[in-house]
Amino acid sequence: MKEELLKKCENIDDPDILNTCKVLLELMEKKKVKIEEKEESYLEMAEKIKPSDVPRVLELALRIRESKDIKDPEVKNTASKLIRAIEMS
Repeated sequence: MKEELLKKCENIDDPDILNTCKVLLELMEKKKVKIEEKEESYLEMAEKIKPSDVPRVLELALRIRESKDIKDPEVKNTASKLIRAIEMS
């Protein structure tokens, strides 16, 4: 399923999905959720989000949904919302 979703989101330029990606990244920054080590902050990533970033954000959303360490329901719900939006696209 993960591979199907990643393939599906390779060419997405739906503004709603991009907006949901941005919301998730901003929320992750606000709630100090760290999934991966990287040079840029989630907020920086959100500010310059583009369609080619969707697979990366989807990977984050999938990891958030499966994580037992992340308990924040707002973060979990936003990740699930992104996953559902991509499934429905």
